[in-house]
Amino acid sequence: MAPMQDQHRKKAVQELYENYKKNFPEVPEVTPEEAIKLLQSGQVVFVDVRPLGERRVSRLPGAVSTVEYLDCPGRYLDKTVIAYDTVGCRGGLFAEKMRQKGLGMANLQGGLLGWLHAGGQIYDSNGRETRRVHIYGCLWNYAPEGCETVR
Repeated sequence: MAPMQDQHRKKAVQELYENYKKNFPEVPEVTPEEAIKLLQSGQVVFVDVRPLGERRVSRLPGAVSTVEYLDCPGRYLDKTVIAYDTVGCRGGLFAEKMRQKGLGMANLQGGLLGWLHAGGQIYDSNGRETRRVHIYGCLWNYAPEGCETVR
């Protein structure tokens, strides 16, 4: 029964993302599966657009904050830069702002929840693997089974 439940949750994340991406149609997007491959090859930097309280719960491997990214975007020119948040809305809006400034950036389809559904790992503020994920609000409570959700 659990795999069907996760399929339902994954589909819900995808549907939420599809509705949000209408707000940033020019932003390139990367699937979680593609992002995992980029991470394995060392060719990616993730920009976590969420506020500090959400980032403290968990984040993608090696993620930087928007402040860290904007401090010196040139240091990431040799990488694929991918913005993310919980489901992909805030990441897409940030990537659109950067696109308008001439900074190339993609958005992670389905955000942190899409990443988890693709089998990606997340880490706490001490760099330890975790299953805790900040879901922003009850509307986005579609984390995979086995994750502890925080609001």
